[in-house]
Amino acid sequence: MNWLKQQVANVAGTQEPIYGPSAIQSVAKQAQATPYTELQPDDLKWTAMESTCVETQVFYLMADSGHTGMVQVIYSNVAGIHTTCQFNTKIFYPTKNGKTPTPLWCSDALDNQGFDEHKLSFYADGCAVTPNPDTTAYTVKSAINESSIVNLTVTRTSPGFQVGTNGKSFFGTDPHHPWGTMRHAFWPRCHVQGTIITKEDGALDFQGRGVFIHALQGMKPHHAAAKWTFADFQSPTYSAIMMEYTTPPSYGSTVVNVGGIVKDGEIICAGVTNTAEHTDSKEDKETEWPEPTAVKFTWRGKTKGGENVSAELAGSLGERLDKVDVMAKVPGFVKTLVGGLVGTKPYIYQYSPHQNLTLKLKIGEEEKAEEGILFSEATFIC
Repeated sequence: MNWLKQQVANVAGTQEPIYGPSAIQSVAKQAQATPYTELQPDDLKWTAMESTCVETQVFYLMADSGHTGMVQVIYSNVAGIHTTCQFNTKIFYPTKNGKTPTPLWCSDALDNQGFDEHKLSFYADGCAVTPNPDTTAYTVKSAINESSIVNLTVTRTSPGFQVGTNGKSFFGTDPHHPWGTMRHAFWPRCHVQGTIITKEDGALDFQGRGVFIHALQGMKPHHAAAKWTFADFQSPTYSAIMMEYTTPPSYGSTVVNVGGIVKDGEIICAGVTNTAEHTDSKEDKETEWPEPTAVKFTWRGKTKGGENVSAELAGSLGERLDKVDVMAKVPGFVKTLVGGLVGTKPYIYQYSPHQNLTLKLKIGEEEKAEEGILFSEATFIC
């Protein structure tokens, strides 16, 4: 009967019943025995589920020029009835003369989408996201929108990882037959080359650092998570990544946090023993969400050699880069997936503090500190 209620909620967009925290098998259980595994090519295959899902490959960009941004492919399926794909580009401009230009946002529906036989490459009319033969780099090309013509190559400089053995949390009252999944796979430290050509600015050089994330939500987004916090920190030596979500009350408001710290050629630590805290906030009167103004991220784990690792990144977020009304920005797939559920009002708050923050890292008895750039998102859904 619980399975039937969940399927009705999937199709109708209604709120799920209260199953309780026992109805989510968090990836944290896997991580007790295996904190993380390094990604292999098969771990980067598209799942392309034939049931309700949102699957995405997203590349976060931090250019040496001071521009930040992202490019993203989204694959979404509604109850096995309708599949759509979208290509998104966003560019944040550096502040000049005390003024920050409005971000560039392009979101375009894709036609004739498909995958190669190994499901490692994604293709559509005017768009392709393809790995190189040894799956150490992706090329992202899009000419679907003349306002943002993308030609980028993103090459990992450290191993990628997923938490546990497969990166997955499972949703459902029967652990052996789950009705939903959540998974994240990370390349936390990458070198970026290439350009995004815009109408107003011409070719913007995005040489710099980047992050690649492959994510799967094998259920409706507002059923899996009520809120999210994301951190992407890049410094000359280290990269720190974190993704935390809190389930709706239907799954006990359970917190799941995955993340890690890497440097060139090495994963320092990765796992689930991390925290994301909004240490200060203010009410956004338009949305009534508690907009964060300061954050604190912590990581804990062990090196491959068994040394204890702890790290902290904290500080003011400064003026936000953008506030995204998700229902307005990507109306097609989100409105279909979320439906008319009362109380669902997804907003994404995006930040990159002008003043660099400092990662404080302790490995064994050795303490280090290094300034770098933070890109962070706080998402509230329901």
